[in-house]
Amino acid sequence: MEPLIILSGPTAVGKTELSLALAEAVGGEIISADSMQVYRGMDIGTAKIPVAERRGIPHHLIDILEPDEPWDVAQFTERAKEAIRKIRANGHLPIVVGGTGFYIQALVKDISFEEEQREDGYREQLEKTDSGELAAVLAAVDPVSAASIPRGNRKRMIRAIEYAHYHGEPISALNERQAQQPSPYNFAYYVLTMNRERLYRRINERVEEMVEEGLTDEVRSLLDSGCREDSVAMQGLGYRQMIPFLHGECTLEDSVTRIQLETRHFAKRQMTWFRREQDVIFLDKDIATEEELLRTMLDVMREKGILC
Repeated sequence: MEPLIILSGPTAVGKTELSLALAEAVGGEIISADSMQVYRGMDIGTAKIPVAERRGIPHHLIDILEPDEPWDVAQFTERAKEAIRKIRANGHLPIVVGGTGFYIQALVKDISFEEEQREDGYREQLEKTDSGELAAVLAAVDPVSAASIPRGNRKRMIRAIEYAHYHGEPISALNERQAQQPSPYNFAYYVLTMNRERLYRRINERVEEMVEEGLTDEVRSLLDSGCREDSVAMQGLGYRQMIPFLHGECTLEDSVTRIQLETRHFAKRQMTWFRREQDVIFLDKDIATEEELLRTMLDVMREKGILC
């Protein structure tokens, strides 16, 4: 089986710095499992690591699309597999880094995604439905998925409702079965954690830093360049919540507070997801230094035969 390393965890927990140290230690290349960092021009709000700070380590699936282009889990798995093949051909180890647990699960378990090909107009009906109504329908037919899919991700909500409509079971049940599939990879799956209060403080501080670095101007520039407000890219945390301020509908402080609140909620959902995952190795940043965490990761990889 091909070796694969995963480093994940909630937003703002500190994945980036540890991923660089890990890549340097094992001769790795990084594959981003962040659903927003694929977009060019969306740098501040996605906490994208600048090229100059990547220490010469190749990073894949970053800055590969324009903000008006679609991106989903099926595309991620296809492109991530291509990156893994390329990295292995280079004689390096692939390291998947990011907080989108659904993407990581799909890759690790080699889950296939087949779109429904129906001509009865049901999808068109759902696409005309506003996000609040979609969320209510999803909560009725699949409360598990409703709890994990953000309202901004209309495509996933529609896919889940559509699946339940045609198959008579929630898509969460399908996901649960697929999650039991054996992986084609010899993988080590690490999840960084820390005390919730400390994490929430880091989230609040990071949002404030993003605003100081020019998040408002970044969102304005995207809209001025023709990026639609209802595009998938503009539904990302930090972008969607800034639009009302740019329209004069609220104060900057209101938007910042909303970003902080929704990012904290997102981090809570991320940890709920990771706790359900199998074969995850939790690394507590409250009780170990980065050097100690790195040693633990390397020891696990040696035990698994990923490292000699």
